[in-house]
Order: sequence, then structure tokens, then C-alpha cells
Amino acid sequence: QVQLVESGGGLVQAGGSLRLSCAASGRTFSTLYMGWFRQAPGKEREFVAAISWNGRATYYGASLKGRFTISRDNAKNTVYLQVNTLRPEDTAVYYCAAAAGAMWVVTYSRPNTYDYWGQGTQVTVSS
Repeated sequence: QVQLVESGGGLVQAGGSLRLSCAASGRTFSTLYMGWFRQAPGKEREFVAAISWNGRATYYGASLKGRFTISRDNAKNTVYLQVNTLRPEDTAVYYCAAAAGAMWVVTYSRPNTYDYWGQGTQVTVSS
């Protein structure tokens, strides 16, 4: 079992930045593939970014690369999402997720690839 706890969300003005964190426990973090998703009211859960267990491979949702950066620190059992130049359309609940299976390398953008989910952290961007 893996527990994931997100933090770092909040209210920010357009153009600002946030760094979201996701702390993992319960299983060797360095064996997990990690992802970030977001869900705005009335919309489907959207893939944001993903990172391999060793941090060497990163992937981003369409049009997000450049403003979003995913990283991880296996010594701290934590994955991060740096978001810059925030826009009102970035407003959503941001979820951290963990996958144990090797199929992640093919299906990293699909929510059902992930075995564990955090509770989410709200990001609200005001115009």
C-alpha cells in the first residue's frame, strides 16, 4: 500500500508560480512511477506530467511543457510539480498518483495506469 499526500496548492494571481509536492509512504518510493493529474469542475481528469522511477524520463500533457516541470527526490520520497506563469484555466484540483507496473512506460497519461492516488490539492488562479 502507498499513501500519497499533496501540498503546496493555494490561491495565486495569474502569472504567478507554485510548487506542488507529493510525499509518499508505505512502499519503496524509488520503485514507483509517478504522475500528476488535474481536474477542473465539470471536466474530466487531465494528464499533467509523469516521471519514471529514476527521474530520467519525463512526460507532459499537450501544451503544458514549458510551464510545468516534474521532478522527484527519491531520498525524500517526494515528487514535485513546478508550475510557472499560471493562468486562470490552470485552476483545478491537482492529484498525485503512483504506478507500480512497467506498463507505465506506454500508458503513463492514462489515469487507470496508476494504482494509488492522493487526496488532491486545490490550485486557484485569479485573473
